[in-house]
Amino acid sequence: MHFSLSADQQLLKDSVASFVKRQSPITRARELRRDPLGYSRDTWATLGELGWLGLPFSEAQGGLGGSFVDLSIVLEELGAALVPEPLISSIVLAGHVVAELGTEAQRAEHLAPVVAGARTLALAHTERDGRYDPLWVSTTAARRGDSYALDGEKIFVLGGHDADDLVVVARTSGAPGELEGLTAFLAPRGAPGVPVSPLGPIDGRRAAHVTLRGASLPASARLGDEGAAGPVLSQALDRAAAAACAEGVGLTRAVLEMTTAYLCTREQFGVKIGSFQALQHRAVDMFIETELVKSASIRAAIALDAGDPVEAAWAVSLAKAQLGVGGKYVVQQAIQLHGGVGITDEHDVGLYFKRMHALMSSFGDEAHHVARVASSPRFTAGL
Repeated sequence: MHFSLSADQQLLKDSVASFVKRQSPITRARELRRDPLGYSRDTWATLGELGWLGLPFSEAQGGLGGSFVDLSIVLEELGAALVPEPLISSIVLAGHVVAELGTEAQRAEHLAPVVAGARTLALAHTERDGRYDPLWVSTTAARRGDSYALDGEKIFVLGGHDADDLVVVARTSGAPGELEGLTAFLAPRGAPGVPVSPLGPIDGRRAAHVTLRGASLPASARLGDEGAAGPVLSQALDRAAAAACAEGVGLTRAVLEMTTAYLCTREQFGVKIGSFQALQHRAVDMFIETELVKSASIRAAIALDAGDPVEAAWAVSLAKAQLGVGGKYVVQQAIQLHGGVGITDEHDVGLYFKRMHALMSSFGDEAHHVARVASSPRFTAGL
């Protein structure tokens, strides 16, 4: 697959790589694992000042009008150093829903501060029985005059432990699994009836469970028309899956570089272990899988920018399935080739291993996306 960055995109890539090298080396991600917040608000503000948080939003939405390919470039470089700031949860997921459904006043109040790096958002949509189905929502929102009464539970809300506002998806009509009837609401974190329970996933990031019991939100908190949030939610989750793939590209690249450097320095029997042909073959396989992950991710980003929903969903699922195969292979081989030191917490390869497995299971795992590709009209009509 031939793909070349434009001059502006190359400049963006170099700028992000330089920023990461100066201000967010892997040692920072290691230290922040034990921080209750899990990231730095100062660094988040810097990302906003640099304009990177506004890339995926149009100028009318308060952003820079960049493409998803542009955003993928940023995510790849941040992924290479495991930068923990919540771009996917706050910008790609919740930010997209607010941008697409919110009024001008809602975007000014809730999205503009996020783009500036002053606040964060989190999307509360996943439920216990959903199993990656974005339409499986049993949480209800009943109209009570000028307000809505919400009742339900949301699990594993990425970034929900500290988000200033939650974008809660509830059902105002219909049954779980139906496209119609989903409505999004803005809820301040910790509002009455919206308690948040922090979680600590395996990769050192942060999430939360949100329980909605007796929660009451004003009608002005509703995003868009009642019952019309389903298509936007599905689109946001596809974009988040593609964002996870873009981050995974940077991660696999960094792991490959780390492993080949180790093979060229570690000695056994008086020679560099990189001279052993069997290990060379495994390093080549890691390179091939890294390139496959990268190609599939680029294709997904281009498809999202093109705007065809069927093609985009198909390309995103292909990329996510490839991340499940190739990404897993690369980090597993890295652990193996590093030997005993690879399984210690002191070595960075373990941090990449954990983050990759978190990315693999987020927004649909390999099995989910393989099934989605097989059922896509794009697949059944023939390639």
